[in-house]
Amino acid sequence: MNILEVNKFYPPHIGGIETVVAQRAKYLSRFPKTEVKVLVCQEKGKGCIEMHNGVEIIRCSSFGTFFSCPLSVSFFVKFLELSKWADVIEFHMPFPLEDIACLLSRCSCRVVLSWHSDVIRQKKILPFYQPILKKFLRRADCIITATQGHINSSAFLPEFREKCKIIPYPVEIQEKFSVQPILTEKLFSAGKVKLLFVGRLVYYKGVEVLLEAFRQVNGCELFLCGTGVLEESLKKQANGLPVHFLGSLPEQDLQSAFADCDIFVLPSVENAEAFGIVQQEAMRYGKPVINTNLPTGVPFVSLHKKTGLTVPPHDAKALANAIQQLTDSPELRKIYGENAKQRVLQYYPCEKIMQEVYEVLTS
Repeated sequence: MNILEVNKFYPPHIGGIETVVAQRAKYLSRFPKTEVKVLVCQEKGKGCIEMHNGVEIIRCSSFGTFFSCPLSVSFFVKFLELSKWADVIEFHMPFPLEDIACLLSRCSCRVVLSWHSDVIRQKKILPFYQPILKKFLRRADCIITATQGHINSSAFLPEFREKCKIIPYPVEIQEKFSVQPILTEKLFSAGKVKLLFVGRLVYYKGVEVLLEAFRQVNGCELFLCGTGVLEESLKKQANGLPVHFLGSLPEQDLQSAFADCDIFVLPSVENAEAFGIVQQEAMRYGKPVINTNLPTGVPFVSLHKKTGLTVPPHDAKALANAIQQLTDSPELRKIYGENAKQRVLQYYPCEKIMQEVYEVLTS
């Protein structure tokens, strides 16, 4: 069985979809008589071919990105070549180049779409892209979504509901790290509750709302892990607050941050946040989560008043109240945290979920 995974980018590019594609490549290649290749683009520059975990990663050259989409001619050439090799292709969406490449190639192999999100911010191109997208959805043999919320909140998927298969993102049990008190060591005041955010500092993550809320919170220090275009403006907004900007952390330090925090927060404000894999990471370490009630998959991951608290997006006061409630109650943090760990173990085991993915791809 030859499986081709197609996406915009691949690690070390940081992103939830890139994490999912890397997981797919790693685990699917372990099935008997199965070969996996990954086709992606460079963010900018010459293409190359690499090997990761025994999987060939083809990175196509790119002139750069336009509306968050890489501009690559070689992608079409490589796709045409690999589509003749593949028995099944899994496309990770949204990525308009792959829609066009598949339709132009008229490939006859099985086509599976992993729908991570609608096109949210690049609405100017949507009138031109929508006919192509709908044709691509009609061409698909199956559409994988991580939650029911992905289908319900989509402008396109309800029409193709009968093709949709819900398979959540798995939690991979990481290699054992020597966990360090990386946050505790940085506290301005010993004994304060440690509130952690992990993600890119971009518009849909809601960090501006988080900082506004944090001005109303006592007894807590905030740790922001990530970089992005809003970093400088957020630092100005955080002036005078007990906030730590950690930047991008290496994997071992990131795992230490998850393990060392007391509360994890995902204050996302737009549907571009379709799931929030970082919630699972924190839950795996038994941490309570504060998330937002987006119509996507976000509130399906950590459940309100079971594994944490869920608040309306854009609502700084409600977010502040939730943070303060958990800050003031170690007992509630413990209950939610234990429930969170059990939820991860019960609903997101990697081996079981990857078996489901494999069956969908190869059926």
